[in-house]
Amino acid sequence: MVRLSEVLGPDFYDLAGDVFRHGHTHYDLSGGRGSLKSSAVSLMVPVLLMRWPGTHALVMRKVANTLRSSVFAQYQWALGMLGVDRLWTARPSAMELEYRPTGQKILFRGADDPAKLRSVKVPFGYIAVTHFEEKDQFAGREEIRAILQGTMRGGELFWNFETYNPPLSREHWANADAAEDRPDRLRHKSCYLHAPRQWLGEAFFAEAERLRRADERAWRHEYLGEAVGTGANVFQNILCRTITDEQIAGFDRIYQGVDWGWYPDKFAFLRVYHDSARERIYLIDEYYVNFKSNRETAIWVKEKGYYDYPILCDSAEPKSIGDWRQMGLPARGAVKGPGSVEYGFKWLQSRTIVIDRARTPAAWREISGYEYRKDRLGRPVSGYPDRDDHAISALRYAMEPAIMARGHEA
Repeated sequence: MVRLSEVLGPDFYDLAGDVFRHGHTHYDLSGGRGSLKSSAVSLMVPVLLMRWPGTHALVMRKVANTLRSSVFAQYQWALGMLGVDRLWTARPSAMELEYRPTGQKILFRGADDPAKLRSVKVPFGYIAVTHFEEKDQFAGREEIRAILQGTMRGGELFWNFETYNPPLSREHWANADAAEDRPDRLRHKSCYLHAPRQWLGEAFFAEAERLRRADERAWRHEYLGEAVGTGANVFQNILCRTITDEQIAGFDRIYQGVDWGWYPDKFAFLRVYHDSARERIYLIDEYYVNFKSNRETAIWVKEKGYYDYPILCDSAEPKSIGDWRQMGLPARGAVKGPGSVEYGFKWLQSRTIVIDRARTPAAWREISGYEYRKDRLGRPVSGYPDRDDHAISALRYAMEPAIMARGHEA
């Protein structure tokens, strides 16, 4: 058997170390063309099975008729690269690979036939490894979770791999899902620039360079695997970086806003800092929840000590504002008024919004994925979508004093 490090892209060495230590259960691998992410998984999965007798693997794509020419062929290639193909029997008609010494199997199935997935059985042991290829083609996290609920049983150790090229739109579920921090998941992003040049060939690099010169945005999406957006993003000036506790300690112009919600609408609270000299807005903290009473949300705010500055709230719920005031919070209704929504959006669009995803993940998802609606021909429609904008609304309410101070009469 060839050593895994000899055939695995160098960009995946640390990932492989985590996999074989079972550092995480879930692995999110995204990247553009030539990033080697699918190759890396197809090389690691057979090694996992050979190291852990009694385990099996299930490899899935959304549509079954794409399996044979894609992942099945990919895994056959991997067995050859590892030098163990003689130890595995390929059965294309059954869509499975069997490890001869033990009878362990790698099964290939499409998720377009749920009945067949439910009927997947292994002769012994359990399915320890799952691989969702082209994750973005699945209907959403709910579909993947439903499948895993049926496979993650009967054993102690599990590995779940999800590989995909990030969709263009930042609001696509796969991009939003990847942005969610989970302690049991490791995210890995790769691109062709980290792959050994001789593995991809000069023609590949020449094509990539040609696209970079002709259309850098398309190159970033197709080859770097960036979710660059559809070109219809409402907020273009987003700076995603770490905001330190030391920085926050020096912030002196604090603004706070609330958009009331229960379910399915979210309750959203935002605490932000406005650097008026540099026209930057820093998102400090958030509370983004469902099914929380006014008393519960008020307790959270008080426990955080966020009663030190006024809290501007959606004035459509005066009773909720009253509840907060009775609990000692400096809450008051946003003025709003004719044209205030449009003016507020334009004001925010002309500033740089600095977001630390670790501090305000929900606000990051909303703001980075917020796009203009499009008509049947794919042309942006004027006006701001009234959906997935709870943190955005809280931000508008919070910044109302600064917005109005610049001459807007509500």
